[in-house]
Amino acid sequence: MIARLLRFVRFSHTIFALPFALGSMLVAARGWPSWQIFALVVIAMVFARTAAMTFNRLADWQIDQRNPRTVERHRLVSRGAAIALLLITSAAFVFTTKWINPLCFALSPVALIIVFFYSLTKRFTSLSHFFLGLALSVSPVGAWLAVTGSFALAPLVLALAVLLWVAGFDVIYATQDHEFDRAEGLRSLVVRLGVPRALRWAQALHWIMVAVLVAFGWIAHLGTAFYVSLGVIAAAVIYEHRSAARLDVMGINRAFFMSNAIVGLVFVLGIFVDQMFFKYS
Repeated sequence: MIARLLRFVRFSHTIFALPFALGSMLVAARGWPSWQIFALVVIAMVFARTAAMTFNRLADWQIDQRNPRTVERHRLVSRGAAIALLLITSAAFVFTTKWINPLCFALSPVALIIVFFYSLTKRFTSLSHFFLGLALSVSPVGAWLAVTGSFALAPLVLALAVLLWVAGFDVIYATQDHEFDRAEGLRSLVVRLGVPRALRWAQALHWIMVAVLVAFGWIAHLGTAFYVSLGVIAAAVIYEHRSAARLDVMGINRAFFMSNAIVGLVFVLGIFVDQMFFKYS
């Protein structure tokens, strides 16, 4: 049952959002924070992401059953089990933030509203990709607040980079459902602009994301290790768009998972090396 639940919420995709939260946490702490904060940030992230994905599955329950690409996912668990999972993970997220600090606890319902709202947006706006980006951009801000208990410019700039990154790769992912979404009356940039123009938009968003990451490094006073990681991230972006340009399902999935996993892991590794080994150099 647990294995089916993990497949239902695509638990492996947690790797996309978690590195940016961890990177933000390392910069906020100017090194390694306490193990308690590290554990609480990771646990809160996992609960929030699982709750958001479960809400998405429930919101799209009927739509996904009509989509040949997604019809199998709802045979994994019952709707009742999905509702239970949503309630448990939402409550667990809020409870976890209570152990972090009062500000994170007070903002936890707001965070849940933001990550849930994305699932409704493709019914009324072609900019739904940006709402998904907004949902994931909460993670670096939340991690910063967990360490410092206050807002700052650096995590907000990083949040913008995450928003652009996610919006771009979600446009690529949406090309798989171009015809289905059009037939169902669902909104996306792919439906509105067509596949070639939408992919050009995705590419532009990703290059702007790289520029915003440069700005984040400057604002956060990061060093050479971080900027070297940006070179690898730029290469992953190029690979992602070359794969997506082939317009085959295998290429899109490869671009979606492999390239984005590389982006997240290289990002947090660059910050880890910078903050743990070179911050005093």
